[in-house]
Amino acid sequence: MFLDKFHTQQGQTIQVSREQASDFAKSIAGDFNPIHDVDAKRFCVPGDLLFSLVLNKYGVSQHMHFTFSGMVGDGVELIFPEMTDDEIVIKDVADKSYLSIAHSGDNNANPDVSDNLSRRYVEFSGQTFPHILVPLMAKHNVMINPARPLVIYESMTINIDELDISNPELTLTESKLDIQGKRGNVTLKFAVSDNGKIVGSGEKTMVMSGLREFEQGAIDQLVNDYAASKQSY
Repeated sequence: MFLDKFHTQQGQTIQVSREQASDFAKSIAGDFNPIHDVDAKRFCVPGDLLFSLVLNKYGVSQHMHFTFSGMVGDGVELIFPEMTDDEIVIKDVADKSYLSIAHSGDNNANPDVSDNLSRRYVEFSGQTFPHILVPLMAKHNVMINPARPLVIYESMTINIDELDISNPELTLTESKLDIQGKRGNVTLKFAVSDNGKIVGSGEKTMVMSGLREFEQGAIDQLVNDYAASKQSY
């Protein structure tokens, strides 16, 4: 599996190092969010890696809702429990919760299906900045703090009518930003297709903090820095 090099399993626990998390974010997701850098002070494991590990472990259910409740740091020992009928909660060895997955409907445990859907979703998700977020911020005349550009995964929902998929693709159908003071709630809706046929839909929600008035020059510099990081990788 392509995930093997991005985590370490020891008995019943799974750990992700800074190096593994950063490599996944950059090489698989094309995500150069600085909170996934090896030397980041506020480092966290990408939510998309946790999503992929969940599909790898439990397969793909027709209806899945992921709620992220904590940032996973370097080497945190996560326990992926046995699959239950309605909800799975990922905790660490100290019983702190990080992720819950509500699921229902049929389940496909074929690793190829999990692998393909994980890859396509992660590729889609990695395009969020700057391609989607920058136009949204400009539209609402707000921006994140360029000195501490923090965008945090909050939840993700995916509904698939047909689970026997071989060549999934995700396409953005709607993006919106709701502003509450200095906090921004981002919702991205997408369609899931397989070999050109729509087979499902979903949405991803994120939180942007420390919002301030939009400044084109500051955003341009942030985008340029992001592009430079990507280019130098």
